[in-house]
Amino acid sequence: MDVNIRIAGIINESIVDGPGIRMVVFAQGCRHKCPGCHNPETHSFDGGKLVAVSSILEQAKSNPLLDGITISGGEPFEQAESFAVLAKEAKNLGLNIMTYTGYTYEYIVKNSSKHRGWEELLDETDILVDGRFEIEKRNLLLKFRGSENQRIIDVKRSKAENRVVEID
Repeated sequence: MDVNIRIAGIINESIVDGPGIRMVVFAQGCRHKCPGCHNPETHSFDGGKLVAVSSILEQAKSNPLLDGITISGGEPFEQAESFAVLAKEAKNLGLNIMTYTGYTYEYIVKNSSKHRGWEELLDETDILVDGRFEIEKRNLLLKFRGSENQRIIDVKRSKAENRVVEID
């Protein structure tokens, strides 16, 4: 049985949403509703369209130049189980996973037992950009993030060292 995800859209190739050439999948639905959000059309949980994980993977397979998949939003952790399946299967194709979330790494770790799929999605994520977008901390010069409170985190090292390990 195939797993479906409600998405706002897909960018087939991007060089601004993570390292290398990436496919970007935008989750539909977000409770954060950060003022000044770059993707406000992704906030509604009723918008976007349902797509099969297998169809996203077929798109990814058709591009031999891809280094990875970036999961953005909306809020991917609102559909963590489905995005964890996508991430796991993409990694089986040799792609790395970068996930954007309005939650902090610490919040996800602390609350993963209360939310289905959170631990799995975090485990399949190589790079996590965490924290809500804060318009008063907006900085257009930042790499891969919109506001200065957001962090770029090496998830594997953070888990191994039991502390947040940021990537420059």
